[in-house]
Amino acid sequence: MKPNVITYKDELLADDSVRRAYSDGRYEWRRRLPDGRIEWRDSQGQAGMDELLGDGIIKRTFDHGQVMYAREQGYGRTLWSGSKVLTVNQTSFGGKISAMLMGMRADFLLGSLTPPPEFLRPEEEALLRQKAAQQQQKNTDSSSVNNTDWDSDWDREDDTEQSDWDAEDDTDQAELVGDEQSSSFDDSNDFDDLGDFG
Repeated sequence: MKPNVITYKDELLADDSVRRAYSDGRYEWRRRLPDGRIEWRDSQGQAGMDELLGDGIIKRTFDHGQVMYAREQGYGRTLWSGSKVLTVNQTSFGGKISAMLMGMRADFLLGSLTPPPEFLRPEEEALLRQKAAQQQQKNTDSSSVNNTDWDSDWDREDDTEQSDWDAEDDTDQAELVGDEQSSSFDDSNDFDDLGDFG
């Protein structure tokens, strides 16, 4: 089963927080903490913390204690627990690149998705954190050598890896969840709110 595709755009606010607008009508306000985690709250009254572990795995912890995982897929895409929802960042691309990516068939963009874990033991999370710290150190060292400033953006994706694409009304295309369609986030068997790291 192909995941529902929910696109979003980020807006940087005056206080350095980010307002994320999803294509299903939801909003999320996000703030990066000194330790790198993202504190968030949304327009549906939910709140929690996102933590980027190693291997592109995101741990989302809700304020009420529920935990879920996601995995970054590249090109601004993040696949969430259960592989039912794919969020796609539309913030960075425009013009010819956007038109090119929008023209790609959804089965191409969805064909190489790697599902996130459904559950991780504390020791597995610890190993992933170590891997993330090593990668961060490697990036920092590389930045020092090149005399450039390196900082991950709100999605931990390079601009060259972000896409602005839309699914068309076609049997080979992913289902785009928009304002007039019911969101899979409303399914009582799933988590009510998803977003990606940053």
